[in-house]
Amino acid sequence: VTILCDKFTGHPKGFAYVEFADKDSVTTAQALDESLFRGRQIKVSAKRTNRPGISSTNRKPRGFRPRGRFRSPYGGGSYTPRRPSRFRRAAFYSPY
Repeated sequence: VTILCDKFTGHPKGFAYVEFADKDSVTTAQALDESLFRGRQIKVSAKRTNRPGISSTNRKPRGFRPRGRFRSPYGGGSYTPRRPSRFRRAAFYSPY
């Protein structure tokens, strides 16, 4: 059983991957789809097969923007001033 957790909070994401030893166990588990477990409805589905050409490693990171001065393919350049991050916090906490 592999339970995936959020990398920032460490809390479980709400789903898991289960590897079975035999096909009979898979059939039994799939019969539990949409049943209640500890008061919550669960969803059981088979693993999706990976489609070629769709990969998270082929994409640019989210929020990717060049910073500072960069060269444009049309000549010239552009300057983007750095702004302080909204999420940056003080290095220490002062209660007063």
